[in-house]
Amino acid sequence: MFNWRKNGTKDNGTKTICLALQGGGSYGAFVWGALDRLLEEERLVIEGISSTSSGAINGACLVTGLLEGGRLGAQQKLRGFWQGISEACHARRRSWFSMQNVFRTERWDPTSRGVFYDLMSRFLLPYDFNPRTMNPLRQTIADSIDFELLRSCDQAKFFVSATNVKTNKIKVFDCPNITLDAICAACCLPFLFQAVEIDGEYYWDGGYVGNPPIYPLIYGCDSADIVMVQTSPIVIDEMPKTASDVLERISEISFTSTLLRELRTIAFITERIEEGEIKRRAGIKQVRMHMIETDQRMDGMGGSSKLNAEWPFLERLHDIGYETAGNWLDENFDRIGEESTVDIREIAM
Repeated sequence: MFNWRKNGTKDNGTKTICLALQGGGSYGAFVWGALDRLLEEERLVIEGISSTSSGAINGACLVTGLLEGGRLGAQQKLRGFWQGISEACHARRRSWFSMQNVFRTERWDPTSRGVFYDLMSRFLLPYDFNPRTMNPLRQTIADSIDFELLRSCDQAKFFVSATNVKTNKIKVFDCPNITLDAICAACCLPFLFQAVEIDGEYYWDGGYVGNPPIYPLIYGCDSADIVMVQTSPIVIDEMPKTASDVLERISEISFTSTLLRELRTIAFITERIEEGEIKRRAGIKQVRMHMIETDQRMDGMGGSSKLNAEWPFLERLHDIGYETAGNWLDENFDRIGEESTVDIREIAM
């Protein structure tokens, strides 16, 4: 699964890609569905993964599942985690996903207690309401992922990113250094959890400084084809006018701003290579970008639905991701290894 040729296409006709996995709470189930479909495509070989937030959990499940049982093992590992987090939320009703379950709705109405919770989270931090740092997500991750196996694999190019709270810098953990703390740091939303301490430094969700970062795949992998599985929309159709919609859009902007800067840089370098101004040499390559985008069926769900861990809701997101990835493969597989399937200049400029 981790053997490839530098040009992105193996002699037997399969193609190699790298994956960039976004986070987004329960919307990670959309990413799970997309990965489920990509794993079924035996003509694809995954060389590397860059991830953050719930994308980091999906990535860790994917890598360890592949090591334990191949493609089927990865599919089973992913499903097992999402089932586990749903069960944990039912049991405790206190995790980062479970607040939505109290109200049993897919989208919190602006007049509901969901807005009250959102506003109160701006005044009461986890240091106030969760001094014992209880985190059922942590235990579910620990139960799902064999970190010793993950760190021992020298073939998997897997990167997890977190935000250094004090320095505002990105911290990228590579495979030999990925621990339970590193995954929890990548998923640490500061309004829900206390910062995760690693070697004397404190970390929050990596989405603030890269959602996810692309450069580890550019410098750390041979394949020039990067497939991003997206959960945070870059462009929206309607102007947000309600308090909840404005807060949601602010969050989306903060989680995509760094990504857009990276995409602008990639677009600039790609143009210079195409025009002959920059010669290809070690460390510089023409990146081909691809994107499996969130489906319009998710547009009306609202940001608070990212806290919904009801199993039927997670299954629905999985099915949407699975179908979306399948449609993307049908339309674009032949273009992998040949050209980008998304105009990053149009998106980022």
